[in-house]
Amino acid sequence: MKPLIVLSIVFVITLVAIKIISGTYNFTLSGRVAMSVMLCFTAIGHFAFTKGMSMMIPPFVPFRIPIIYLTGVFEIVLAIGLLIPRFQLISGWTLIVFLLLMLPGNVYAAMHYVNFQKATFDGPGLSYLWFRIPLQILFLMWTYLSAIKV
Repeated sequence: MKPLIVLSIVFVITLVAIKIISGTYNFTLSGRVAMSVMLCFTAIGHFAFTKGMSMMIPPFVPFRIPIIYLTGVFEIVLAIGLLIPRFQLISGWTLIVFLLLMLPGNVYAAMHYVNFQKATFDGPGLSYLWFRIPLQILFLMWTYLSAIKV
């Protein structure tokens, strides 16, 4: 829920700021800025809640902690790439693939009641997916519309 709030608020603020500065709305730029800020926000979680996030990865996967750090850094790199016109397209497509690859981790976490912030197994469970999967689709569509279909 928090990433959606960050995405929405930053989008509106950026949209209004661009309108004030340039006299016109720029939905795609506002969308990329909002997605970039949201990615940086979620990347912080990779460093603040490393243990809990590592619990979202099945135990048979080796190097779970380094994977969490790596994906956090990767989110920051993608956030920057979305804002650089030369890298916008490749960053957009890479982010779409990345978001698709993260979905199984979210399903696994829901099936095992992972609460990544507390690093416990008392999370919301499968009901979480009723929110998470539509949210993931929103992020995919948002990325496509703001970074690829420009």
